Amino acid sequence: MLYEVALIQKPTKNEAEDGKQEELILPPTPVIACDDKAAGVKAVLDNKDKITVDLSRVTVLVRPFA
Repeated sequence: MLYEVALIQKPTKNEAEDGKQEELILPPTPVIACDDKAAGVKAVLDNKDKITVDLSRVTVLVRPFA
């Protein structure tokens, strides 16, 4: 099945207090996977060079491609 996956970096508590907002790490990207969880994992693994922060600060957004 085809999914769209985007990765967003959340600011730290101090950065949020200073007014920093979420940052787009990976724009919506098509991924072929058997389910939404696999699509999210595949997107993270395929783009790990773009993720320069702790993964606990990354939100993975997945939706079926319509």
